[in-house]
Amino acid sequence: MTATRERGDAPALAAAAFQPHALTLARRWRRIRKKELARQVGVTAAAVSQYELAQSRPSPATLARLALALAVPVRFFAAGIPAPVTAGHPHFRSLRTTTQAERDQALAFGEIAWRVVDAVEQHLQLPVLRLPSIDLPEEASSRDLEVAAVAARHALGLGDEPVPHIVRLLEAAGVVVLTLPDVSERVDAFSHWYGSRPFVFLSPSKNDKARSRMDVAHELAHLLLHHDAEPGSQILEREATAFGSQFLAPSRQLRDELPARLDFEQLQRTKRRWGLSLKALVYRGHAMGIYSDYTYRRAMNMLAEWGYPEPADLGHREQPSLLGKAAALLAEQEQTVTSVAEQAGMSSDMLQVVVSAGSEITLGLDVEA
Repeated sequence: MTATRERGDAPALAAAAFQPHALTLARRWRRIRKKELARQVGVTAAAVSQYELAQSRPSPATLARLALALAVPVRFFAAGIPAPVTAGHPHFRSLRTTTQAERDQALAFGEIAWRVVDAVEQHLQLPVLRLPSIDLPEEASSRDLEVAAVAARHALGLGDEPVPHIVRLLEAAGVVVLTLPDVSERVDAFSHWYGSRPFVFLSPSKNDKARSRMDVAHELAHLLLHHDAEPGSQILEREATAFGSQFLAPSRQLRDELPARLDFEQLQRTKRRWGLSLKALVYRGHAMGIYSDYTYRRAMNMLAEWGYPEPADLGHREQPSLLGKAAALLAEQEQTVTSVAEQAGMSSDMLQVVVSAGSEITLGLDVEA
């Protein structure tokens, strides 16, 4: 169902219950500036600002034009679906290389996804959030990060073996994992809380399984260690990388499996076992004192010459599945795309985008009731 197919009284009803934040959300998702949106709708940029600041309310006719310009149904702007109460700050990996508009678009997608999850949870019970509470000293050492990673592994039911599928592990622990749709390639993986659930977003342009696993572990570190920290600090990024690497392959186990000399055949076997890149393994070997400075530089130079993909390709990156499974269960309950989309205040097409981002299967809901 699109904005143009809604009942004739829908714009009037939505205008009476207009939610300013929803206009900002839709505009950021479509990456349309206020000036351009105003031109398409036939109002001034100041009027758009006043709508978003709740200083005035658009008329039903203007709201219908806003919905058309932003490709959302008019019900998207109606009250009843308030903005989620978010805690903490989003942790973007590349603050210096991404524009504010790119980050706003990615965050807007996250909130749209939250709407879908909220609608799904009106019918199904998704996994209960069970992330462990990890206390890290203010000036954490590498040993502190190693201990924290091992504690997190134990809390999430992992033994001493490799993590078989880190995306599924997080989903089972109540984290919503999504692949970002068509947004700027400069937006790397990031994490953020929407309402009472943490979300992890993965870059669609990074199809290297080892690197993608590391991205997920890195974002898990931010969720566990840096919940209230101001993002962008290189110290936090280094901590997240160190924690993530230890979470995927604890030093106590890895030390016995790394070759004492630079042996890429053995390193490739270790890569396949632990799901860490060769670059990460060489880095860890150097950090543990197994490889000298000279050996480390030599190995890194060789890896740089090989480029990506590295030898010993692990196959396609891990895919989320939570929303796809939820869609299949809703289909069994005879729920339709249209009904779930209406509850989320969006079009069926928008809902399809979100579920596809959180699934490795085709959406199973019927479009019509």
